[in-house]
Amino acid sequence: MRLGTSSPLKHDSPEQWAKNQVELGCRAVVFPLSADDPEDTIKAYVEAANANDLLIAEVGIWRNAMASEPDERKAQRDYCVRQLQLADRIGARCAVNVAGAIGPRWDGHYKENFTEETRKHIVLMVREIIDRSEITNTCFTLEPMPWMVPTGPEDYVRLIEEVDREHFAVHMDIINMTNSFERYYGAEAFVDRCAELLGSRIRSCHIKDVHLKEEYTFQLEECAPGKGEFPLRYYAEMMNGIDKDMPMILEHLNTDAEYIHYMNYLKEVLYGI
Repeated sequence: MRLGTSSPLKHDSPEQWAKNQVELGCRAVVFPLSADDPEDTIKAYVEAANANDLLIAEVGIWRNAMASEPDERKAQRDYCVRQLQLADRIGARCAVNVAGAIGPRWDGHYKENFTEETRKHIVLMVREIIDRSEITNTCFTLEPMPWMVPTGPEDYVRLIEEVDREHFAVHMDIINMTNSFERYYGAEAFVDRCAELLGSRIRSCHIKDVHLKEEYTFQLEECAPGKGEFPLRYYAEMMNGIDKDMPMILEHLNTDAEYIHYMNYLKEVLYGI
């Protein structure tokens, strides 16, 4: 596997960006630019990554391609296409988004997220973005969320079959899919199920942790590695068994200092260093 973070860390040049990543122990990166940045700047970052054996794991999208207002929806899908084309151009393993929400918050939880009509529109949305992009070197992926499609490995398999596109693949965020006490307490079995069903379709992974709060309703809280109870080493070893170059991207921390601290924690837990 190749560890990385979602942070570009503070830097003044593409060369310093790559140097900082390598010094932290990263072997994979999230591309820090968008398709709207100057092409010569994009090229410089790609060259810096390649020169330092940094695998470009992901190009982020993070827009609501299911927005209800037509002009906004078109703008968001156009951006999805540009980001996917960027991922293809620079040789990233995937471009990643979420399926989208049927409400005002772009990644929000709404009952309408789970209707069959919404599912049909998600399938059409994914096909549209892939078909318009005409990609050959990368894949479009959807990060699973606790409250939108796909919610688990079986749901992801169904979605892959419905979309029916070669360049639609899997983004693995096992913590986002840990949304029940069965998955929380049976974490190893859940990891096994994800690996069994999704296996070679997985292009990139996020790594973080989850904690069950001491409350009288079931409340799971995302947290930094080591602050929860998820078997992170088991998860990483299983993903490594699928692909020796599998990106494992640390995310959702607040400062560079936190990324450095928890990256060092992961290296100790996963590598023993």
